Amino acid sequence: MTDPAPRPELPDHLSVDPRSPHHVAAIFEHEIGIRFNGRERHDVEEYCISEGWIRVPAGKTVDRKGQPFMLKLKGRVEAFYK
Repeated sequence: MTDPAPRPELPDHLSVDPRSPHHVAAIFEHEIGIRFNGRERHDVEEYCISEGWIRVPAGKTVDRKGQPFMLKLKGRVEAFYK
């Protein structure tokens, strides 16, 4: 029986934006989940566990470069593999 590829450890700070210095492509090969204040969120673009915040898009609002405006929400953050 072959073992699946080992999952890398989830970092303290992670971003889905490939231009960010906190983007780790190897992690996105696996499905991850974010639990914020006890509820699972599916719209998280960036998180930091030690500082206790997530960034989520503010609806359909975009800036002048076409990137979505991001809201920073503070609370308890947990990252996990699904």
